[in-house]
Amino acid sequence: MKKFWLLALALVTALALAACGNANAVGEKTVKVKIGVNGADGAQWPILKEKAKKEGIDIELVEFADYTLPNNALAQGDIDLNAFQTIAFFAQYVEESGNDLIPIGSTVFAPMGIYSEKIKDISELKKGDKVAIPDDPANQARALVLLESAGLIKLADDFGLFDDPSKISENPIGLDILPMTAQQTPRVLPDVAVSVINNGIAGQAGFSPAEDSIFKEDEADERIQPYINIIAASAEEKDNETYKRIVELYQEDDIAEAIKEDTNGGSILIKLSQDQLDKTFNELKK
Repeated sequence: MKKFWLLALALVTALALAACGNANAVGEKTVKVKIGVNGADGAQWPILKEKAKKEGIDIELVEFADYTLPNNALAQGDIDLNAFQTIAFFAQYVEESGNDLIPIGSTVFAPMGIYSEKIKDISELKKGDKVAIPDDPANQARALVLLESAGLIKLADDFGLFDDPSKISENPIGLDILPMTAQQTPRVLPDVAVSVINNGIAGQAGFSPAEDSIFKEDEADERIQPYINIIAASAEEKDNETYKRIVELYQEDDIAEAIKEDTNGGSILIKLSQDQLDKTFNELKK
């Protein structure tokens, strides 16, 4: 009888050790992380979830229809991270709400472009030509910076993130700049010389932002940093190793390639250091 109990004990011990071995193959403990997004259909998400799963991280995407909700949910602890917004949008939210949230990683940049049905090159613009731009504050200022980058206008030295055409200091060829609802910018192409269209609306209108624009934002230009998208977290989770690992997995080459193919080159994965993120974020909050 004693031998029977010894054998039984040995068998139970062996099974327990085997179970532990299986658990260690995927991590001793699975950590669940909820990430708030505005759309879970991007090609990067299944890849990220699968890679994270192999490291014991179970990512659940939580979709929101409104742009303010993912930040509120993060502040309230309903989600762990969110990934849907630019640094500029995030900084404005944090400044206005007072919620203690921070960026912990950069994701994608979707360049704004200048489109035309009449000309092939910016140099072909003539005196008095009409230029359509979005009229919402963030995109309007961004469009004006793009026109300045193209050498078409000059902006005042104190031009800010939400300024308008009144801050144009030089307009050498007298362009007629026409602010309008962002959704209208592709529709007025037959009536204007050029139209500044943001990436998402250009895609909805059937354009390939990488191929069809005659001039677009350059990801190497430091002035585009406010428009880079981020992963955000609660400030108290700044040193969370699981969250840092999710950022690292997102920024790998397979994700970059998936984003490029999914958007036909319209979006680009950007890697900013934490110092760069903090610097831009803090400057925008002032």
